[in-house]
Amino acid sequence: MTLPEPPRDLTALVVEGGAMRGIFSSGVLDAFLESGFNPFEICIGVSAGATNIAAYLAGMQGRNYQVYTDYSLRPEFISVRRFLAGGHLMDLDWLWDVTIKELRLDIEAILSSHSHYYMTLTRVADGQAVYTLPDRDNLEQMLKASSAMPVFYRKFVPVPGLNGSRPEDGALSDLYVDGGIADPIPVLEAYRRGAARILVLRSRPRDYRMQRRRLNVMMRIALRRYPQLRACLHDRPARYNRALDFMRRPPDDVQLIEVNPPEEFESSRLTKDPEVLNRDYRRGLELGAAVAEDWPHAPAAGRR
Repeated sequence: MTLPEPPRDLTALVVEGGAMRGIFSSGVLDAFLESGFNPFEICIGVSAGATNIAAYLAGMQGRNYQVYTDYSLRPEFISVRRFLAGGHLMDLDWLWDVTIKELRLDIEAILSSHSHYYMTLTRVADGQAVYTLPDRDNLEQMLKASSAMPVFYRKFVPVPGLNGSRPEDGALSDLYVDGGIADPIPVLEAYRRGAARILVLRSRPRDYRMQRRRLNVMMRIALRRYPQLRACLHDRPARYNRALDFMRRPPDDVQLIEVNPPEEFESSRLTKDPEVLNRDYRRGLELGAAVAEDWPHAPAAGRR
């Protein structure tokens, strides 16, 4: 049976991940909060982008700026020395524990928002993307899973009972990792869900395309028992670039607006320089204010 197409009349926000590069979209979304700007019926985030959307829908302006420029710069979070000794490069356990204790998201505000908030996760069992609405019991765990880049964080994150779990996969059916592996820019998912206007917040320059590279030895060894997840990671550049192709040449029934960091953007995945992060946050603030002001007249990215 063919299911009917959803009505194409929704406005969607899609936010890319990128670890510390997410400082840019946190600035954009803080500017949206400052302007009281939220025209989005659908919000879909992946990895750091999912966390930035969560703070946005919670109405917690500046919350993730504090995470990026304080908590994420502490030695407990990113440690090359610990990583070389066999531990996490990015200790999500510590980061989640301390921010839940000291800077917890307003979960009730997120769930009561008029925006339907989808997170993107990658299922370990088969390497497939899972797009799902959180609830008050699993939201924080889902955010952790969506940010859990294999090897950088040396565990898989259990999130029992999500849609798409398959009993035949056994224990693996409830284990998830970074959603950016299976779907780095979930713009096609927003379109499939009926979006007629999509705003995409990127963490890369507009002309960036992901190059296919062989998995490094450490990654191949770490994922040797999970061939489908390893294959998914290997194919990530193709999925990334397919999303870009859709954005550059969108169908006629969707308007797509893309917001990229400017050329002078400096942050990388593991940036720990607070001055760099502050500059890039301010760049996000400036562009976010401009988007909110120009929204009724924003041009479609594929029709410039």
